[in-house]
Amino acid sequence: MTGIQYFWRHPLAEQVREEGRVEGRREAQSEARSEGWEEGFRAGRLRERYEMVVSVLEWRGISVGDDVRARVNASKDPDELTTWVIRALRANDAEEIFVDV
Repeated sequence: MTGIQYFWRHPLAEQVREEGRVEGRREAQSEARSEGWEEGFRAGRLRERYEMVVSVLEWRGISVGDDVRARVNASKDPDELTTWVIRALRANDAEEIFVDV
C-alpha cells in the first residue's frame, strides 16, 4: 500500500500529470481558435454573398433601397443569398429577388 502512495508523490508521476495538464490546455486553446476561425469564415462568406447581391443589382442600374439592403443583410442562410444573387441577374426591380418564381 505504501508503494502505491509513494508512486503518486513520485517526481516522475508529478511530471507526467503536469505534462497532461499542459497538453489539455493546449488542445482546449487550439479547439477554441478553430471554432472561432470557422465562425469568422462563415460570417465572411455571408458578408461576401450579401455584397454580391447588392453589387449585381447596382451594377445593373437597379436602385437598392434600405429595406432591401436590411433584408438581404439579415439573412443567415448562404443558399438563400446565392438564390438572390442568381435572381438579381434577371430582376427588373430589387424587390423581385425575394419573389419565388
